[in-house]
Amino acid sequence: MQENVRASFRDPSGFMFKHKGVFYRQINQAYKDDYDLLMSSGLYEQLSKSKTLLAHEEQDLALAPKPEAAYKVIKPRQLGFISYPYEWCFNQYKDAAILTLAIARRALEFGMSLKDASAYNIQFLEGRPVFIDTLSFERYQEGSPWVAYRQFCQHFLAPLALMAKKDIRLLGLMRQYIDGIPLDLAAALLPGSTKMNFGLASHIHLHARSQQKYADREVSQSEVKGKISKEAQLALLDSLLNTVRGLKVKTITTEWADYYQDNNYTQSSFEAKRALVSDFIRQVNPKTVWDLGANTGEFSRCASDLDIPTVAFDIDPGAVQQNYAVVKEGKEKFMLPLVMDLTNPSPAIGWHNEERDSMRERGPVDLVMALALIHHMAIANNVPLREVARSFADFGEYLIIEFVPKQDSQVERLLSSRLDIFPDYNPEGFRQAFSEYYSILDEKPVQGSARTMYLLKRK
Repeated sequence: MQENVRASFRDPSGFMFKHKGVFYRQINQAYKDDYDLLMSSGLYEQLSKSKTLLAHEEQDLALAPKPEAAYKVIKPRQLGFISYPYEWCFNQYKDAAILTLAIARRALEFGMSLKDASAYNIQFLEGRPVFIDTLSFERYQEGSPWVAYRQFCQHFLAPLALMAKKDIRLLGLMRQYIDGIPLDLAAALLPGSTKMNFGLASHIHLHARSQQKYADREVSQSEVKGKISKEAQLALLDSLLNTVRGLKVKTITTEWADYYQDNNYTQSSFEAKRALVSDFIRQVNPKTVWDLGANTGEFSRCASDLDIPTVAFDIDPGAVQQNYAVVKEGKEKFMLPLVMDLTNPSPAIGWHNEERDSMRERGPVDLVMALALIHHMAIANNVPLREVARSFADFGEYLIIEFVPKQDSQVERLLSSRLDIFPDYNPEGFRQAFSEYYSILDEKPVQGSARTMYLLKRK
């Protein structure tokens, strides 16, 4: 039985659907000419071979959920985990923007135009950004402006500029504005000095002013058609590319980015912890892993180095940025670092609250890891241990969790500026709370520390 993908309903060219656990795309008759050009021009072949466009295979048309409108059915390469732009670190976002512009430029060389520059058309596969929407290309019409210009500025340039020039936390606006950050809002939030930056002045400040000027006017296609040559469009793309490349964030020194260098572990206990985690992973033999509070991914790699697809979540954008740098340098294929506040994880948003799945809806996975995290949830955020256990049990079948007692220096640090109102935060209270949702399979102390590692299985 086919099941339409809830996020894929706006494009008349086609839609995604799921059949027997596999994702497919129906291409409608309305997109026939553009699809044929994409496939015959050499553009698809070049982009798919370079792994910048998700490859696909054509399937039996009998699979089409709406056969009266269908032209083709394709099966794209399957993605293990869907991430969203508001979960990326700065450099992930920047790489996604650069890829989008590179594809738009390459499309022009093959007589096509990228009509959709949504950030949601990018996913990270094998450590690299990849464009996933086969239906985003159309035949280039001489003189036509780039129809995705405003969308690119709202989805990519505005959030990148706000992160680089104002505050990295402003990426959270992408959760509020599903079609990108409005340019007038971005212009108002950016420092006045950005008006002296040619790219930001042109593509955000003046662009926002132009939008406001024509906000109440109906502008016909005939008024703009024929005004922009292909050379001018290439120059526009190059200008955007130079602007994006020029954006950088200062070295991010947030609270936990240097956690591994600032804790009470000796090198021997650090390695003992790694050995315990690796042993527990091998006992479970998972196919998918989520590491909650992964920091820079040191222990996430106990799984990803075994070629297990691993999503490494952390609240700290600095730590995620460092993790992504390691992924790129090492060309790692099984690690996906993402920014996530576990006390306020990504919700279901968009039309009917169904266009973008919540974090929980994108699970469950085989194995969840929560190392050196429980004290942050229970003490720093006042989440009862039972609630932590309930949440983690929703995410996956198995759990590797490290209990950090009150005598640990990191817990002492948390309690130094607040009253200890956590009488149940102890090994006995931990076991009691988690035993409601889990069975304890294994329990071992971390050598050289007061911490204990547990391997649990959901009841």
